[in-house]
Amino acid sequence: MPALAAALLAGCQSIGPGSVQRDRMDYAGAIAGSWREQTLLNIVKLRYFDAPVFLEVSSVISSYTLQSEVSLASRIFPRSPGDTFRELGASGTYTDRPTISYTPVTGKEYIEKLLRPIPPQAIFAMIQAGHPADYILPLTVRAINDVFNYSASPARMRREDPAFVQVIDALRRIQQAGALGIRIERRGKEGETLIFFREKVDPDVEKDIRSVKDALGIKPEITEIRLTSGSTRRGSDEIALLTRSMWEVLAELSTGVEVPEQDVAEGRATATPRLSGRPRAFPIAHIHSSGEPPPDAYIAARYRDRWFWIDDRDLGSKRVFTFLMVFSSIAETGAVPQVPILTIPAN
Repeated sequence: MPALAAALLAGCQSIGPGSVQRDRMDYAGAIAGSWREQTLLNIVKLRYFDAPVFLEVSSVISSYTLQSEVSLASRIFPRSPGDTFRELGASGTYTDRPTISYTPVTGKEYIEKLLRPIPPQAIFAMIQAGHPADYILPLTVRAINDVFNYSASPARMRREDPAFVQVIDALRRIQQAGALGIRIERRGKEGETLIFFREKVDPDVEKDIRSVKDALGIKPEITEIRLTSGSTRRGSDEIALLTRSMWEVLAELSTGVEVPEQDVAEGRATATPRLSGRPRAFPIAHIHSSGEPPPDAYIAARYRDRWFWIDDRDLGSKRVFTFLMVFSSIAETGAVPQVPILTIPAN
């Protein structure tokens, strides 16, 4: 009996360390999955002119309680000579009390998260980090130096300027050649972001650099170009980005939602644009819809008694959601990814 009791006590070990690996991954996966579902639902709702609503998971606290008890009893004075009564008992209690806090995005936070344009410095910092220029710019930018991007959103529907595709294709080739760079110069409390092209390049890259400068109205002799916010440049040494807000990005993506023709005919949902076609460079999430739950979905959300979903084999649409999470964080915090900083003292 003593050996059995010792074995039971040895089995009552701490659950703390073992819970970290299990619960951390489970909670992280659940939060990421719910963020994708919420974003997908809001994209679909914009197609129906329904206002997007965001509810953030602000904190997750999980507490555990494990109690165990082992008892051993023996009758010292037996009632009869043959009485060898023994009693062994064990009991345990396990309690898991997760506390999850949700915070609705409203007021100032709603404006900053959805309506504030993405900082131009953040966009070029992403390009500098290796993300394709011909993917990032069409998704986040409305215009570069008054050269306008394609838009399928009903509020801004228009074809792209031919020079826009020319510029982003050339920037992508320059980026792949390692000839595109940015840095921030600080003079006192003010900061200025500069874009520059490497001088020693092969003839093809040099041709692309001249093409970009010519299309954007930048003088050929300019070696450092100031990056600013806006649609129109103020000088021949400036690239002005008119960037989109997260609301605009979601509205553009909502045009890729399949909606029933009856909903469009009855005026419940907006119709797809009737332009010459979406440019090949424009990132789009192809969102399917059906009356039944999808069999192989990367993410799915239910709205108006229908399922809207992205196929798990559609890497392009899945990629869009990856960048949405990044730019949503940038728009919410206003923080710009770190780039090389050159400090110049002001006299």
